[in-house]
Amino acid sequence: SIMFDNLKEKIKELAKTAVVKAEEALGSNKGQQKKEMAIKYIVEKIPVPALFKPIISLLLSSFIDDAIELAVEYMKNEVL
Repeated sequence: SIMFDNLKEKIKELAKTAVVKAEEALGSNKGQQKKEMAIKYIVEKIPVPALFKPIISLLLSSFIDDAIELAVEYMKNEVL
C-alpha cells in the first residue's frame, strides 16, 4: 500500500540517523543495545499517530531490522 511505501522510505532515512546516534551514545561493541536503541528511535520518529506505533512497529519489525542492518553497512562503508 502507498502508506506503507512512504513509511518504509521514512524508516530507511530514520535508520541512518538512528544508527549514528546509537553509535555516538554507546560506542562500538554493544551491537544488541545499539540495535534496540536504534529501533526505539525509529519508532519514536515514525510519522504516525502514537496509537498506531505499536502496531506499525510490530508489522514492520523485520523491515525495521533490515533498515538498521543496511544503515550499519552504509555507515561502515562511509567511514572507510
